[in-house]
Amino acid sequence: MELCTEMKLVGDTYGSGFGCGLTLTGSATIRGFEKVGEDLSSLRYENGKGLALTVHKRQEQDALRVWTEFSNHSGEAVTLEMLASFALQDVEADAIYRLQSFWSAEGKLRRETVYDLHLEPSWSGHGVRAERFGTVGSMPVRKYFPFLALEDSRTGHVTAVQLYVGASWQMEVSCREKSGRLTVTGGLADREFGHWTRTVAPGESFTTPQAVIAQGEDLYQACARLVAAQHPAISPVDDHMGILFNEYCTTWGNPNLENLKAIADRLEGKGIQFFVIDCGWYGQGAEWPLSVGDWDVNTQRLPGGLREAADYIRSKGMVPGLWFEMESVGPKSRHYNDPTHLVKKDGVPLTVGGRRFWDMEDPWVVDYLTEKVIGQLKAGGFGYLKVDYNETMGLGVDGGHSLGDGLQRKVAASQRFFQKIREEIPGIVMENCSSGGHRLSPAFMELVSQASFSDAHETTSIPIIAANLHRAIKPEQSQIWAVLRVEDSDARLHYSLAATLLGRMCLSGDIHGLSQHQWDIVEEGMDFYRKAAEIIQKGVTVLHQCEPQSYNHPQGSQLVLRELDKQGLAVYHRFENSPQGLPALPEGCKIVATFGQADRDFSAQAWLYEKG
Repeated sequence: MELCTEMKLVGDTYGSGFGCGLTLTGSATIRGFEKVGEDLSSLRYENGKGLALTVHKRQEQDALRVWTEFSNHSGEAVTLEMLASFALQDVEADAIYRLQSFWSAEGKLRRETVYDLHLEPSWSGHGVRAERFGTVGSMPVRKYFPFLALEDSRTGHVTAVQLYVGASWQMEVSCREKSGRLTVTGGLADREFGHWTRTVAPGESFTTPQAVIAQGEDLYQACARLVAAQHPAISPVDDHMGILFNEYCTTWGNPNLENLKAIADRLEGKGIQFFVIDCGWYGQGAEWPLSVGDWDVNTQRLPGGLREAADYIRSKGMVPGLWFEMESVGPKSRHYNDPTHLVKKDGVPLTVGGRRFWDMEDPWVVDYLTEKVIGQLKAGGFGYLKVDYNETMGLGVDGGHSLGDGLQRKVAASQRFFQKIREEIPGIVMENCSSGGHRLSPAFMELVSQASFSDAHETTSIPIIAANLHRAIKPEQSQIWAVLRVEDSDARLHYSLAATLLGRMCLSGDIHGLSQHQWDIVEEGMDFYRKAAEIIQKGVTVLHQCEPQSYNHPQGSQLVLRELDKQGLAVYHRFENSPQGLPALPEGCKIVATFGQADRDFSAQAWLYEKG
């Protein structure tokens, strides 16, 4: 296997083998480059016409971080229509893994062989076979995660890759040679896939997003090494796996001073670190969902403003948090019909459903959101920010060298505002939410402490999705909700609470109506979570057995084992038509704590164990 890169310039000859429109690899552009140097940190290529490619590489323990830089030292501008972050040639693999993702169904593992994908070489070796996939838009986790793993089934060896992208991206697996070895490329979505071109003037350069490559003896090890290479900006306030409460599934978008105080009173003394006020604190009347963008406090609900509510939460021993959808503008906002500062496509404001988008490159917008978001967080004394993002800008927008380039620029500006928030409010805990998991890419996860794992809060697929994400993000960042309902049986409470052991515990729901018996179960689950916290935070997932195919009607069971040195956490969920009895835990292990009882369909049990 050899590391290199790929690119294509506008005007150059496309590759042969019936690939035009299928792939931009193998063009005359890349064939014109020759390697001129290599050391531990880079590979360097030149084409003899003043153009240079540098593949930067940095070993980080068991993973390799790579990115490509294109430099124009010629006398004229050139236009890129594809520049890969990486390319791997001569990969010996006969199966690929992808992580599929849609709203409330994030991270489903999909395995296909080269035969399934029709990537066998032809009888003569002629003709391109290629599978190009990815995401188009400003939600980088939609249909797929920016992830790919390749397996050699003879040895079990796996090579896996993650892209650190915030918007449209692609990966491509192709076979050109009779040997049957694969070529893998990945990076920004190109001209054909994401309407992206970028003009580079003489003396200028362009650098791609990063990719991380890891190898392992199996998929578990390769994914663990990818995730270990992530370096999120976890606040020191949030470094010990504290429990959260979010009031959304309690008030359903109707927070007011009275009910927030009542919730804080009920939670006092229960060891909850963060109390997050979700949407509905702004706007007026029933139309508050349509007024995102103004961020005026609803004084009927909060007559004393946000500060009074935040102070009360702090007085009860919790860090107050606040929800914003800061990049969007709703139809009832006073800014909705003023195109001056909005994202445009084809010269008119881009409208998706009921939303338009702030142009985050516009200095006026940055100043406005600094006042409305950062200013209100500071004035209210909030220590936690939940950033939501509920629509995608799609193919691309104005403002760049192409629609795709415009999109990448706007999203990069949003990421800079995330950084600005952290700089202006040191220690703030930030949560990345995008209708659940649409932004669970490393590029966004490295900017925050936590993320909403999904919007599937009250479904039976919660533990399935939560376990899926172990392959893509750190569990210490993956916020799993347990929505508590008055009608919940003991089995349902165990089921919901056990799912939070697959990430960060967040509670919501009918906390006022729960019986003392129900609260006893909840507090037992919270105590067990605290005991398991170090394994969740620092451990490695060594087993993920998941039988269900349907997420709406899951069948069978799921067992997840996560271990830290000689300590282990086992989380077992039973679904419909589940097998009787309990799963086999590691041979010879000693059970040191148990939570729940997996004695029927839709029940759960968890164990802490020590290995001999």
